[in-house]
Formats: sequence, structure tokens, C-alpha cells
Amino acid sequence: MRDPATTRLFRNVLCKDGRTQNLGVRTGRFVDPKELSDDTEAIDLDGLLALPAFIEGHIHLDKSFVGDGWRPHRPADDLGERLTIEKQLLARALPVQERADALLAQAHRLGTVAMRSHVDIDASLKLDHLHAVMAACEPWRGKVDVEIVAFPQAGILASPGTADLLDAAIREGASVVGGLDPSAFDGDADAHLDVVFGVAERQGVKIDIHLHEPGQQGIEQLRRVASRTKAAAMQGKVAVSHAYALGDVERDEAARTADLLADAGVAIMTNAPGNRAFPPIPLLRRAGVRVFAGNDNIRDAWWPYGDADMLGRSGFFTDAELAIALDMATTDAAAVLGREHYGMDLGDEATFVLVDADNASAAVAAPPCNRRLVQRGEIIAAPASRFETLLSSFDKSGPRL
Repeated sequence: MRDPATTRLFRNVLCKDGRTQNLGVRTGRFVDPKELSDDTEAIDLDGLLALPAFIEGHIHLDKSFVGDGWRPHRPADDLGERLTIEKQLLARALPVQERADALLAQAHRLGTVAMRSHVDIDASLKLDHLHAVMAACEPWRGKVDVEIVAFPQAGILASPGTADLLDAAIREGASVVGGLDPSAFDGDADAHLDVVFGVAERQGVKIDIHLHEPGQQGIEQLRRVASRTKAAAMQGKVAVSHAYALGDVERDEAARTADLLADAGVAIMTNAPGNRAFPPIPLLRRAGVRVFAGNDNIRDAWWPYGDADMLGRSGFFTDAELAIALDMATTDAAAVLGREHYGMDLGDEATFVLVDADNASAAVAAPPCNRRLVQRGEIIAAPASRFETLLSSFDKSGPRL
């Protein structure tokens, strides 16, 4: 009798290390192909490249206009004006749940199976965005697993009542507490971090802080975060997103700060490259800092670009650097999100992305349009695009009437 559908053999698979091999799958996990019976269903992949499925380390599901038509980008002179523009645009947009669902679908189609989404929590929105994003995520459970960050976009001290809302957000389903520019935005770094670390310690959750503060000011914030992380014994549970300051200062200063971050187990998220200095990724990795990647804003009031493709988050050039870029979008992000049994080793969940590329570096440098997700050994059918659906009514002799 044939093995169950979740048991199959994928033949002639090109792996990211350049080897061509067979991949055995039983009950959704990788096994030694020799363990499979002779009548196991076999699929010849003819040298297609298999990459670990992608992990989105930083996204804003509640902000994007994906699924809601094009919105012309409106420039802003400062953060306050940008927040005002965002409120105006979102007030006229489709409901958060619909837009979040559209972005989840797009990310999944491109090979993402887990993500960390920051969701706005403030005195005017309260927990509305949280509830909408949670509702959008529920049907995707098991396909795209989402870790939600309660993100104080309007600040904590600057938006009275937000501290209590962050606590409430964790109780109602968020699993990470966020922060935002403790000194530059809220004007009191210690008071801001008191709230963030206080919520995390009371609720037993992780931390992910947006840090845009430049130069030495930003370096001081990173040192504060590292010190508090060690004091709270939260090594491996704290991340700082962006950390532009690491790219602003002299290399020796960045190296000293990297050592502090590594010792405290603080991870750094970057969506480099961009229009700002970004953290020196090789330097951080050599120091032992976990560096992971995310798309951040995708077609929203902050940034008009983006398609949720984690293969596109690279601005490196050498093969070694391109390999780092892939790690940041796969294994490193998976570690930060706490994904278990993730990877391409025996015993790992058999979830990977198939692309037509010569090797992993080629796939990162020129992300293939055609790709297929295999999730727990099952080949996921790619939904037809609107373009494909419309053209399906045509054949060689013209339109079908």
C-alpha cells in the first residue's frame, strides 16, 4: 500500500550548498530517503533549488495598502506630519482586516511562512488594530504564523494611557512588547524603557524596539537596552529594529557596541539598504550579534515600495555576503521568532521554497518570479494572478467567446 500523502520523495533537488540530492519526507518532516519504502510517491524536481522557507522579521500588517489599490505617496517634513498623513490615509482605506489578509496572501505566495508584525497601539486606536490583525491572521494559522508586537507608534509618555494599553494588548494576544525612540520621541529614555521592560517582565514576553535615533544618541540607547536586558535576564528575548546609529558612528564605536549587544543577547533587525545609514552587518555577526531581516513598510503611508518578497531584502554583492542575506531572511529570523524544527536537516519540518536558480547567491541577487512553496511536504498550489486569469480566456486563435 502506498505511503500517506505526507510521505514522499523529492528527487534531484539542488540545495543551497550546491549539492544535488534527494529529500525524503514523512509526516511533514525530513527523513533519510533510505527510510522510505520503494512505492513512496516520488517527484523529480530536475535540479530546482530548494531554499528554507522565508521568515519575515519585521512588517506592519495594519499599515499596508496592499489589496486596496494605489495610494499616491505624500511627503512629510517630520515625524508628526507623517503620523497625521497616515491617520488621514488609513481613515479612507479598506478595513485593517482586509488589507492585512491581502498582504498575508502575497507574502505566503512568495514563500514566507512566519512573520513578526508590529501593530499600532495608541490612545486613539486603542486595541482596534490588534483585534483586526488577529482576526486576519487566524485563517492563516499553520500557513503563515504571525508573532504580533504591540507597537506604540505615537510614543508611550507622549500618548497618555498607552502604557496600560500595551499591558492590555499582551493580555489579549500580542506576544511581544514594542518601543519607539525612547529619547528622541518620548524625551525620557529611562521612563520609556521602564514601561517596555516592565510589561515584558510582568507578562513574560519578548521585546522589539524601533530605534531610529542617530549617532551617539542612538548608541547610548543601544547600551541602555543591552544593560537592561542583562539585568532582567532576558538574553535572547530582546531585539532592536533599525538601529541606524550603528552605521552612523566610527567603526571602533560600532564594534564596542556590538560586543555589548552580543554579550546581552540583543538581536538587530535591519531592512537595509535604504535611504539611511544601516548597521554594519558583517561586523555585528562577527561579534556574535544575531542579525535578521524584514521588509518593514510595504506600500503604505511611510513607503510606497515593496512586495513582501524576502528574497529582495539584499544590497550585498559578494557570494559570501549574499549567503548572509539569505541567512538573515531564514535561519536568523527563525531563531529570533523562536521557530522550532526549522531548516533543511533531518527531523526539521519539511517546509521549503523551490526556485529556478543556479545557486542560493543567484536566487538572492535576482529573485526568480516563479517559485513554489512546499509546506510540511505538501506542494502548495499557487493561486492564479488576475493577469493569468484574464489571459486564460485567450488561446492561439483569439478570445473565447
